[in-house]
Formats: sequence, C-alpha cells, structure tokens
Amino acid sequence: MKLVEVTPENAVKETFFCIKDTKRQGFKDKLEWFEKRHKEGLKIKILKNDADKMLGFIEYVPAKYAWRPIDADNYMFIHCTYIYSKKERNKGYGSMLIEDAETEAKAQGMDGVCVLTSQGGWLANKTLFENNGFKQIETKDRFELLEKTWNNNTTKPRLHDWHSQQKKYKGWHLSYADQCPWSEKSVAAILNVAMDYGIDLKISKINTVKEAKMAPSGFGVFNLLRDGKLLEDHYLSATRFKNILKKEHIIEA
Repeated sequence: MKLVEVTPENAVKETFFCIKDTKRQGFKDKLEWFEKRHKEGLKIKILKNDADKMLGFIEYVPAKYAWRPIDADNYMFIHCTYIYSKKERNKGYGSMLIEDAETEAKAQGMDGVCVLTSQGGWLANKTLFENNGFKQIETKDRFELLEKTWNNNTTKPRLHDWHSQQKKYKGWHLSYADQCPWSEKSVAAILNVAMDYGIDLKISKINTVKEAKMAPSGFGVFNLLRDGKLLEDHYLSATRFKNILKKEHIIEA
C-alpha cells in the first residue's frame, strides 16, 4: 500500500479520486479551488495498492480553514474520506487514511483531529472514526461532530448555528462551493428544471472559508432553500429536485 499526495502540479495525472475525468467542468472547478486551498494546508491523499489501483482517499485541512460550519482551534479537520469498493472495506484502509491525518496534525503541533459524519449524504459513517478512538461531542440535524484529542485541556470543537443562517435566504436559493466537484453538474441540472417550471432560482457560489463556515447547513458546501427552509444539503439530480417540487406543491405529484 502507498499514499500518494495530490498537489496542484500532479492533480491532472493523479485526479481527485472522487472525480477522475479531468475534462469535466467539475474537475476544473475543483482544481482551481484546490490550488488556493493547498496554500492553506489542505491535503488530498489517495491510497493505492502495489498495482497502482486507487482504493480510497482522504481530504483534510487545518480546521480554521475547513469548509464546514465549525470552530475547532488548533485541530485538523477531515473534509472527506472514502474507500470505494465494498470488498476493500473492513481491511483497515480507512484507518490508514485517518492515521495519516493524525500524524500530520501532531507534526504541526495541533491538539487533535475532528470530523463531521452522518448516516447519509456523502459523509462517512461515524463507526469508522469511533473504531479509531474518536468520540462524539455534538449533534445537530443528521450530523455528528466527533473529535480525537491528545490534549484534554484544549478547547473542544463546536458546531455553528446554521439554523439561524437559513432565515437570510428568501425565495428559492441554491448556494454551493467547488469543494465538492459534483456540485457543478447538480447545479446545472437543478437550474434547467427550475427554468422549465418558471421558478426564480437564485444561485450563489461560496467563495471563501468565512462564507462556508456561515453556511445554512451542516454539509455547508451545497444548500437548497426556499423562504428560509432548508430543503436539501447535498448535491442532487434533476429527478430528486422534481420530487422536492412535488412535496412543495409546485408541480403535480
């Protein structure tokens, strides 16, 4: 096994694991985003076997630069981690990726590592982290905040009140960031459906860490709202958006 670090210089060759087609607009958007974030300490590492086959990846960053609605002074934050094939899971590969984030955090003199988990919607299940010594310290909606620290005197990570941020969004609004390379495809699909049904959908891109931390959902980098109500917090297909419109009584079921 080997861990290959993705850099702005080798990203086209190595890809971002979760999106491998370098010609997709989502890849290009992620690369532009990554080039800026890499300077802030964000790391993407891909786990490969001896045959150079990609098995999984992890993306982590100093928590003050995390694109999630959290505060975690002097912690490392894991944005995403994933082992693709089910047959490759339960072999310790996920633990190897987490251990790399811990090693980096200790090398930088940090007090621990934290992560947001959930049962669905593009975030890892908390079981993997609990098996690696993480403890749940807060929950909100479908999200769990977990931490692993080697300094019991440090200030604990905490979640922002993203519910209060939702009230700012009037009408139909979609805000997203290029941290997830699949957002661009989803935004295009949703916008086309909105236009088909005469919905005035306002779209805004989250461009800074500060904006991401003030996002109206736990996932932070994809937010679909209507009149201050969060309808979805991760990217979705045109079909899924139509189902939401049916629930909102915009179109007939």
